[in-house]
Amino acid sequence: LLLYALLRLQSSLPLNPTDMPAVDKYVAFNTASSFITNTNWQAYGGEFTMSYLSQMLGLTFQNFVSAAVGMAVLVAMIRGFTRNKREELGNFWRDLVRGTVYILLPLAAIMAVVLISQGVVQTLANSQAATGIQGFEQLLARGPVASQIAIKQLGTNGGGFFNVNSAHPFEGGGPLGNFLEMFAILAIPAALTYTFGKMVGNVKQGWVLFATMFILMVGGLLLTVPAEQSSSGAMRAAGIAASEPNMEGKEVRIGPEVSALWAVATTDASNGSVNSMHDSYRPLGGIAPMFNMAIGEVIWGGVGSGLYGMIFYVVIAVFIGGLMIGRTPEYLGKKIGAREVKYSVIAVLVPFLALLALTAVGAVIPAGLDGRLNQGPHGFSEIFYAFLSQGNNNGSAFAGLTASGPFYAIGGGLLMIVVRFVPLLAALALAGSVAREGIVPETEGTLHTDTRLFVVLLVFVILVIGALTFLPGLALGPIVEHLLQDQGRLF
Repeated sequence: LLLYALLRLQSSLPLNPTDMPAVDKYVAFNTASSFITNTNWQAYGGEFTMSYLSQMLGLTFQNFVSAAVGMAVLVAMIRGFTRNKREELGNFWRDLVRGTVYILLPLAAIMAVVLISQGVVQTLANSQAATGIQGFEQLLARGPVASQIAIKQLGTNGGGFFNVNSAHPFEGGGPLGNFLEMFAILAIPAALTYTFGKMVGNVKQGWVLFATMFILMVGGLLLTVPAEQSSSGAMRAAGIAASEPNMEGKEVRIGPEVSALWAVATTDASNGSVNSMHDSYRPLGGIAPMFNMAIGEVIWGGVGSGLYGMIFYVVIAVFIGGLMIGRTPEYLGKKIGAREVKYSVIAVLVPFLALLALTAVGAVIPAGLDGRLNQGPHGFSEIFYAFLSQGNNNGSAFAGLTASGPFYAIGGGLLMIVVRFVPLLAALALAGSVAREGIVPETEGTLHTDTRLFVVLLVFVILVIGALTFLPGLALGPIVEHLLQDQGRLF
């Protein structure tokens, strides 16, 4: 409510050198929902919509808090598995402050200074007029960018200061800045797997989760990078060699390979920032980012939320594995019963059902169809991608959908709240359930979860659940588009 009020009143508040008017009521609601849920979906262009005060006090502040909330819930869940017949899971406020003060603030301060050295701007001055090499004058937007970009990446937020996000040189910087931002996307989510192993007293458990995430990430790269290194059907029809890369929607200073790597990383890590426009990707190049989001963004995932999302899959895999081989469903010394499985299934399936329902509505009503830039399967992909992104707290956009109208703004805003807080509450419920149980010693009937075999089982379970849920949607969008492009029918 405070963030919504700030955006609606920004025209009357200070630090507004470009005299930005009040944010539209639909966009303000969508943005408030987006930033408190660590989604950072943007139905607006930042430099044309937000005052400096809104960017700093509103959006940057939420970048810190929403990330710290994810870490606090993860720590509570881990405590649940380590405690023996206990009721309490710790103090939320204390964990929130610790995550912010000890982890996010120091790393973001260092990152902001480094980004400034790489050309990312940081100023409270007004826009700057400049004459380009072609002789015409251009007004260059600027502002307190580096401070927001640092936490945008480290907190897996992704909301950009500028409309084109990290493709903008003032936001993405040079080659080193681009690399550091991409590294920051994965840094904390990947490190938390080791934190998990240390806290549960078995580092191998953390490496199992790391290996699972890494295997799934490599699979996405093997699909996306080669697709963007080859020409599209439209390029070949125009007489361009098949060996030429797909540069549509790419920044020339970044290129197709690094753009594709970023696309996979940002949809793996629930970050959502972009340095290229995913709407311009080849059909096979766009499948991996969509599938990364579709499985709940547990391949690294958001700060804290990605790992507790992966633990839901672990609980399901332990239960399925136990049924398959007649072993006792146990994880970290806690018996996995019907209650724990129900919490995990709720956390996994409720977001899927909500986003699929909205996609179905958007694909048939005028308010949903009017937002498309393209027709046919690619137009469906634009709608599907929008709800996949909002429905899994990612925030990246296909960049071909006008999402500022009432249907997408209100529907997406409500969707982001549901898919953030239902799994979050399920995580706390699961933690409380296992904390009350006693720790049981391993026996010959225990399914070991710190082995390579369990990595294979976990990857299989994630892929099967994702495929069974979203293959029909992917078939209607990028898969059909790929087949039609091969036949020379272009969209």
